[in-house]
Amino acid sequence: MSFRTSHPLPALILDDIRGAQKMLSGVARMTAMEGSRHLSHLVGAPVHLKCENLQRTGSFKLRGAYVRIAGLSPEEKAAGVVAASAGNHAQGVALASSLLGVRSTVFMPAGAPLPKVAATREYGAEVRLHGQVVDETLAAAQEYAEKTGAVFIHPFDHRDIIAGQGTVGLEILEQCPEVRTIVVGIGGGGLAAGIAVAVKAVRPDVKIVGVQAAGAAAYPPSLAAGHPVSIDAPQTMADGINVGRPGDVPFKIIGDLVDEVRTVSEDALSSALLLCLERAKLVVEPAGASPVAALLSEPRSFDGPVVAVLSGGNVDPLLMQRILRHGMAAAGRYLSLRLRLTDRPGALANLLGVLSVVDANVLDVGHVRTDPRLGLTEVEVELHLETKGPEHCAEVGAALREAGYTVIA
Repeated sequence: MSFRTSHPLPALILDDIRGAQKMLSGVARMTAMEGSRHLSHLVGAPVHLKCENLQRTGSFKLRGAYVRIAGLSPEEKAAGVVAASAGNHAQGVALASSLLGVRSTVFMPAGAPLPKVAATREYGAEVRLHGQVVDETLAAAQEYAEKTGAVFIHPFDHRDIIAGQGTVGLEILEQCPEVRTIVVGIGGGGLAAGIAVAVKAVRPDVKIVGVQAAGAAAYPPSLAAGHPVSIDAPQTMADGINVGRPGDVPFKIIGDLVDEVRTVSEDALSSALLLCLERAKLVVEPAGASPVAALLSEPRSFDGPVVAVLSGGNVDPLLMQRILRHGMAAAGRYLSLRLRLTDRPGALANLLGVLSVVDANVLDVGHVRTDPRLGLTEVEVELHLETKGPEHCAEVGAALREAGYTVIA
């Protein structure tokens, strides 16, 4: 979906972004810009990766958090700050507060990944676990702010936050002055809004493409309606962009300045994360890989040179394991299937012999003998195989059928 209006550029925010860049000097890193030969071949033009996954705290969130907290009055700083987050914003607020000597309290969902909770504490915040979903955590943080006078630091819906995130856009123009398209993930919209303001002010010809997970895409209906609307039960593995309602402040900027908002599937997110790991040697979380997912989904629809913003790299190891397996399956490199054998000596060895002939790597084998659906002499075998792609998967299936096996799933 494409969205453009004729509203004037909010120059004040551009000034904020320039001021934020000075403020962040020596605090936030100018992260690397890495070329991707594989993506460049697919797109048919140079593709560069803006590696905010290598930023301090593992994401771009430090930029906005620091600018927001640094801008508080002495009285507000003395009262402390409070935030609610499942991960990246929590760590950004924690580190920014510590660097500025401000007391911080961060509410996180009870089920937040332990590495993210530990990192937030290590950056200096008091962590309080509350609620099962972010909405419950957010309500608890806002209630705490009302009771204590602490300043609530919103993850995306504030001009100072957007100004800090917009420094990514200024760096992109400096590192890749020939850029024609910037692709960036959108959750609440702070990063995309900041980049759009910074880039469009200097290079209005550069196209800004926002990317949302299909299961948490609040911006397309909101932009169509002309105002932020909420979607019910957003769901995606990309927790960094799993936001059910656009922020009021970034929404207007994105409606004015972002050229297009696309959605990507969970399969595309998994494949993108796998590609970043294998080809670029970069650990990227699903939200951070969303621009790469968009490039993989429609590679020839982007004018190059293209810059894809890898917004973060904070991914729980257990989730990473599941996503990589999902990504391998989506790429035809991982195959799960079940079949029934006669329960006699040598039956499994014969089956594995067939798989050996077609060069399928057996990762795991499971046996079920007590299912009432099985006959007295039957055993069900579940196989997890590493394969070489869709054609190899088809070859494995054909070899099993030719050997007389019936594949159940």
